[in-house]
Amino acid sequence: MKKAPILWVKHIVLIFFSLSMVFPFLWMVISALKTKDEIWQFPPTLWPNKPMWHHFADAWAMAPFDQYIFNSIFTASAIVLIQVVNSALIAYAFTQLRFKGRNLLFSIILITYMLPVAATYVPSYVILADFNLLDTYSGLILSNAASVFGIFLFRQAFLQVPKELIEAARVDGARHWTIIWKIIFPTTKATFITFSLISFVQNYNNYLWPTLITRSESKYLITTGLRQFFIQEGAYGMQWPLIMAASAFTVLPLLILFVFVQKWIISGISDQGLKG
Repeated sequence: MKKAPILWVKHIVLIFFSLSMVFPFLWMVISALKTKDEIWQFPPTLWPNKPMWHHFADAWAMAPFDQYIFNSIFTASAIVLIQVVNSALIAYAFTQLRFKGRNLLFSIILITYMLPVAATYVPSYVILADFNLLDTYSGLILSNAASVFGIFLFRQAFLQVPKELIEAARVDGARHWTIIWKIIFPTTKATFITFSLISFVQNYNNYLWPTLITRSESKYLITTGLRQFFIQEGAYGMQWPLIMAASAFTVLPLLILFVFVQKWIISGISDQGLKG
């Protein structure tokens, strides 16, 4: 009974922060249902007098959002697959193999994580241009094929796998791939799913780099396409209800994805330790 007031306070605080996090998205959806005058009305109204549900269909028809969303989902999925394989194999080498300069090499990789991302744009652009990969799906995917964060995350997870299991597998004649697939992966599955989700969201929302290397509208990601919609059909922010509608259904794939994998990402975050 004495803990009841404390629990009530905790619940109220959590509810407050939860609502504050979801409120911008709710406001975006509600604004999409308003008229332009209602959006600028003060004091603001929480619900329009007559919801304009057709704004979503109008915004969808005014630009090839289906192509934009496909481009983002396709490139993000391919990048996630490559990053997961690369990061897992590199992390396995750092945790299970013994070779000279291992710690030094890992330190160098971590140092590269401190570099500003913008500092890599010029050399990366030149490399893609030399290989004729500008304005291509391959350029978008290969230029994001490595993830320092993924290497670090998988390394920390692999260090928590009991060494006895791995040694027993080696005694039984298991090869490296068998150890990764049969022992390490089942033990650290939550980490794989957590990183996949984080990487997918990051690449789905990526804006500056894809804008620099893509010129064709057919290759635009959703972030670039949304900006183009804002400039052209949105008339530089004059058609805010349509802009809000477009922004709402571009976020929808990420919300659906999170609903299905939220238990895994929570489990993956809670399982991460600081074992070195």
